[in-house]
Amino acid sequence: MSKGDNDTTSEFRSPEEAQGLLSPSDYHETDTVATLPTPSPSTSRSPSPRPQVKRQSSLSQGRANGTPRTTNRVRFDSQEHILPSRPIASLDLDDEDYLNSPNDGQHRPLLTDITPPSSSPFQDDSFQPEDHLPNARPKSGMRSAFMNMANSIIGAGIIGQPYAFRQAGLTMGIILLIGLTIMVDWTIRLIVINSKLSGADSFQATMQHCFGKTGLIAISVAQWAFAFGGMLAFCIIVGDTIPHVIEALFPGLKDVPFLWLLTDRRAVIVLFVLAVSWPLSLYRDIAKLAKASTAALVSMIIIIVTVVTNGPAVDQGCRGSTKGLLFVNDGFFQAVGVISFAFVCHHNSLLIYGSLKTPTIDRFSRVTHYSTFVSCIACLVMALTGFLTFGDKTQGNVLNNFPAQGHLMVQIARLCFGLNMLTTLPLECFVCREVMNNYYFPDEPYQPNRHLIFSSALVISAMGISLVTSDLGAVFELIGATSACALAYILPPLCYIKLSTRSWRTVLAALCIVFGCGVMGISSVLTVAKMIRNEGSSSPPYQCQSVE
Repeated sequence: MSKGDNDTTSEFRSPEEAQGLLSPSDYHETDTVATLPTPSPSTSRSPSPRPQVKRQSSLSQGRANGTPRTTNRVRFDSQEHILPSRPIASLDLDDEDYLNSPNDGQHRPLLTDITPPSSSPFQDDSFQPEDHLPNARPKSGMRSAFMNMANSIIGAGIIGQPYAFRQAGLTMGIILLIGLTIMVDWTIRLIVINSKLSGADSFQATMQHCFGKTGLIAISVAQWAFAFGGMLAFCIIVGDTIPHVIEALFPGLKDVPFLWLLTDRRAVIVLFVLAVSWPLSLYRDIAKLAKASTAALVSMIIIIVTVVTNGPAVDQGCRGSTKGLLFVNDGFFQAVGVISFAFVCHHNSLLIYGSLKTPTIDRFSRVTHYSTFVSCIACLVMALTGFLTFGDKTQGNVLNNFPAQGHLMVQIARLCFGLNMLTTLPLECFVCREVMNNYYFPDEPYQPNRHLIFSSALVISAMGISLVTSDLGAVFELIGATSACALAYILPPLCYIKLSTRSWRTVLAALCIVFGCGVMGISSVLTVAKMIRNEGSSSPPYQCQSVE
């Protein structure tokens, strides 16, 4: 077949095709288009003369509105009649809930009637979103973390710093306080560093990673004993301070029916611990205690201001002598125990680190530096003022050196001290509960019932023991000589030596371990000997009486 034949065949088109091929310039033509019969295959094969076709615009042809010029041609309609039965404005989802639209179900969202299976964790009563979403649990900023750590440090131990200076001497006491602050600051950060090196998320897991089951048992016992001993000591302090303050403020209250319970030591312990400390201990996240920690720090400031302002104004009968105590005294190891008890917060370090919104080593180091520095300044002011005022008469609780019916500010300081213990006790309960969960239920999810049982059992047991004993000195010394030394000076550097390569830092860690072991051994012997001789437990409080 020749090329001319193909050209001839291509010209035989339908009228519709011919209309679609017209250009816009043909719109003004008025001629009609001749209709030709469609050629058959046999006809198209034979040569035929090319017909003469007169072209004209398709606009001149009559067709219904909306009918396209070609059957399969795309048409762009400028009129908005996509849904003629529904106004366009009703499609705005911001103005009308599409679920309530009168349209059919094709506009409704999918997967609205699907019920999760019975085995889904979302239907479990113990489901906690924060266990699956890292950002769901409440976090604290730098300031809140500082409040929690500073409150954990500036607790009951600050009240015994003047006594530590009396035991070690003024010069040696200052050196010990500054040196131990630096050492504690380092070992607190060392716990987080060890956790990073081992890939563990707790102090117990780090010890287990380094020393197996033996390490887990050692750290669990040390942490739990220190935290529970702190809870016990705080309950004793509540019973030794608040009733005397209430009796001093309201002298005739013990004769009033029912209200006399506010002057009874045991009744006050039960009432205040169950009303304040127990509810705070039921919180799951330590970040929730930031406001309580702030109030506790304010109360400690009041205590320091009271000792500084009212100490120089006490009667001469309450003052003591500093002769022979300005440099070094023979109570070096006892002083180390008292200062260590005040600064040990290692059992809270990873909890505070995990409560940060952005938990990094640098941010946690700043929190630790600020907390230990402020705590050192507060302890130094308290120690210098109390020791220089009361000298060799300084007691373990410096507030006991003031008259029982002393200045109103002293009574307020005693009240603040007792209330501070009520808000510090939940921090120690957090640690005890965390140790128990990690040891007995390491791989199980959070259970509200277990949380409630552990928290209540810890608070009630510490409260019960405090009802039958009032020897606060023995509690402090025993805790400081054993678990405090292990947590502060032995276990953190021991893990660091195990996890890191040999360097000058590991030499410092080894020296810290030797120091901690020496203090633990000597202090434990001295404490047990003191308890056998029954020294210090029979001295009545508030021995100093004002001279009118």
